Amino acid sequence: MKSTGIVRNIDELGRIVVPKEIRQRMGIANNDPVEIYIEGDKVILTKYTPVCHFCGSDSEVCDFKGKKICKSCISDIINSTK
Repeated sequence: MKSTGIVRNIDELGRIVVPKEIRQRMGIANNDPVEIYIEGDKVILTKYTPVCHFCGSDSEVCDFKGKKICKSCISDIINSTK
């Protein structure tokens, strides 16, 4: 992991600002969702990419009753009920 040399303080509400340069480099626009992970003593932010609840694919994912499901799994479900 490469250090950027950028240090930010957490405000009184627990927020931190991700610098514009880093957001641009990572392709994160204003209001884009980010996912938060904890790994040991590190907090890791990643650009959120929805994946299929069943197979983990990030291709052609749709929202169905609050779950992300890819078109391939939808097709498999439809075919398994015939």
